[in-house]
Amino acid sequence: MIAVMLPLFGPLAATSVKAQSIVDWVETDPLTGLAIGGMDPVSYFTEDAPLPGKPDYEVVWMGAPWLFANKANRDVFERQPKIYAPQYGGHGAMSMARGFVSDADPLIYAVYKQRLYLFYSAANREAFLLAPDAAALRGQEHWQVLSKSLSTR
Repeated sequence: MIAVMLPLFGPLAATSVKAQSIVDWVETDPLTGLAIGGMDPVSYFTEDAPLPGKPDYEVVWMGAPWLFANKANRDVFERQPKIYAPQYGGHGAMSMARGFVSDADPLIYAVYKQRLYLFYSAANREAFLLAPDAAALRGQEHWQVLSKSLSTR
């Protein structure tokens, strides 16, 4: 998969949107029970591609197990989990911007304005990246309503 990390400067950074974290619920893999398919959430920000986590470096946060590639990433996450956790609980970001909940593939993602967004498909990621500020803002608005209807574990 192609990873996308947008710079924090340039024409996209000129527009303003709140970059607050929207993480108050976490989707888990129905087969493994792991958050974001067992991928290391910190590695999205530090590596060219996300790394699979290892059971040796596990943290339970928001009722879900999160795996990390190494102790350093685990420790960083424990200090500031909302910085590294995906937006909208790990659901598809463009779907959320369009007003509905969908699953997301942890290997189709974008890091935009220091926030992790996951997507159902590469086409949804591309649609998000056409106007990321507007999509993120619409996603935040829809998440406030849609997250209340999600079942808890």
